[in-house]
Order: sequence, then C-alpha cells, then structure tokens
Amino acid sequence: MKKCPTCGTENTDDSQYCDECGAMLAGGDGGRRSNIPLKIDAALEKATSKAAANFDSTTTGAPVFQSSSATSIEISQPSGNANQDAPAAFENEAARKFSADGEKANGARATLSLERGDAAGKQFAILEGESYIGRWDADNGVFPDVDLDKHDPEAKISRRHARIVSGGGAFSIEDLGSTNGTFVNRSRRLIPGVSHALRDGDEIIVGKTFLRFNVSE
Repeated sequence: MKKCPTCGTENTDDSQYCDECGAMLAGGDGGRRSNIPLKIDAALEKATSKAAANFDSTTTGAPVFQSSSATSIEISQPSGNANQDAPAAFENEAARKFSADGEKANGARATLSLERGDAAGKQFAILEGESYIGRWDADNGVFPDVDLDKHDPEAKISRRHARIVSGGGAFSIEDLGSTNGTFVNRSRRLIPGVSHALRDGDEIIVGKTFLRFNVSE
C-alpha cells in the first residue's frame, strides 16, 4: 500500500495518485494527470455552476444578468396622438383661410366671384383699403389683387383695369382708364377716375368678364 504524503490516505501499490486528494504518490510519473487536488477541481466546478445559475440567456445568446436588488424602470412613451394632432391643427387653421390664387382670404371684408366660365364661383378677396383688378404683368410691375389673366382669354381686361376701395364699412369701384370699360349692374360705362358706390350683390363687368360683389357678414 502507498500512503499519501499529503492527506495520509492509503492507496494501492499500483496507484500513481492519491484517490482522496489527487496528490502524486511516491514513484508516480505524472503522465496521466496534473497534480491539482481534486478538492480544488470540485470547488471550481461548484463556483462555476453557481455563477451560471445567476444569469439567463436570451434568444440571441447574450447573457441577461438578474439581481434581486435590481430596480425596474419604466420609460414613458409620448402619446401617439401628439404628432398626429399637430398636422390636423395646422390643416384646420389653413382651412379657415383661402389660398392666394384668388379664394377668400382670412380677414376679407368682401369678395368678387366669377359668374361665368369653367371657373364660375371662384372667389377673390377684397380687403380693407384698395384692391386692384386687372391682369398680371410681371415685366411691367403690374400685380393686381384680383388677377383675371387666366379668366380673360380674349384679353379684354386691361392690366390696370379698376380698383375697389373699402373703408368705414363702405365700398366703391373706380375705373382706371381701361380700354373696354367697367360696368355695374349693366348700367352705363363708368367714367374713369370717378368712384361708384357698391352694394352687396352688385354685378360688375370688366371687359367681358362677369363678376358678383358680395359683402362678408
């Protein structure tokens, strides 16, 4: 029998290592295993198993460590309606205004509406002060408030044809020396430079284009 010099355990004569602690016995060549005590191996294995029990793996294989003292933090997300309400509010505000191509604008006191043609019913804003009627001519610096260029295929409307003046709740129209004249309710041609009072519902003819004047309430 061979006695282990480390722990004193009796081992068989053919043993090269102690069966109890794994120490090399006298006459052993160490060819089968390293001289690491079995108790140390067991301790390492136990520690590894305990560490493995403290984490879990997700489907991606990444470890997710768990702790009994961990605090759950909930991050509030902004309401989905916040971003949706902003465009809707903008659209509602825009709906209260008429576009710059001639529809009724916010703050308009009166309107001129086309009476005939494909664009019949289209409105042009008449704001406080002076509103000029004519045809757009950027080359000559003519930018009328009521641009009838697209609605005058025969070019009967002068570039600076007429103007409507608004003030103190009253409205008047004045011909600016147009070639084909301005008419109110199919009466005689207006004298250039002389104001003519306007009332709600009056018909205005500039050149050969028929318009209806309406006062906003």
